[in-house]
Amino acid sequence: MKHINRTAVVQQITDTGVVPLFYNKDIETAKKIVKACYDGGVRAVEFTARGTHAHEVFSELIKFSNEELPGMLLGVGSITDAAAASLYMQIGASFIVTPVLREDIAKVCNRRKVLWMPGCGTLTEIAAAEELGCEIIKLFPGAIYGADFVKAIKGPQPWTRIMPTGGVSTEKENLEKWFKAGVCCVGMGSNLIFSNEKNEYDYKAITNTIKNTISTINAVRS
Repeated sequence: MKHINRTAVVQQITDTGVVPLFYNKDIETAKKIVKACYDGGVRAVEFTARGTHAHEVFSELIKFSNEELPGMLLGVGSITDAAAASLYMQIGASFIVTPVLREDIAKVCNRRKVLWMPGCGTLTEIAAAEELGCEIIKLFPGAIYGADFVKAIKGPQPWTRIMPTGGVSTEKENLEKWFKAGVCCVGMGSNLIFSNEKNEYDYKAITNTIKNTISTINAVRS
């Protein structure tokens, strides 16, 4: 298992500016989704571990990515305890995303020097996470807190890196609002990785949407 320094992971995520996130129990479908993200220019994807035997799907994604998608980083979201974090790191996760701040997860990730991004909702939680070595804060649900919350946090703590998830869309106005407030990147699910009413994916459309989103982020940043 190849280990990637977490500082490099942070850099890769922030350089691109967007982390797509998804879950699908079908291994072949999951592979096609990750490939569509890769073709769109993304180099970090969050697999949300919400289903039974999700670790088996993720294991196959790691093998596929290592063989077919050079430079792609795969992380795991919806992690709620240290045991699950350890399992996915052993499989090959490059980063761990959690819905809440948990010290037990922080410890196991720090022990392996793996990036972890906890869900925080107050300045006190954010400060506590950073004391535990957190590099990027997950703000969820982003729509509830809003860009003004990010701007307020960045006032006393300009060093804090924030990734809002939930309430982030591909429209320029939305992205401009978040990045001007000071986020380092954004997380997006169904706005990037979408299917029709029959749960069928248009992988080319996903790739094009991601390409356009990255282009918009670059324009907003400049």
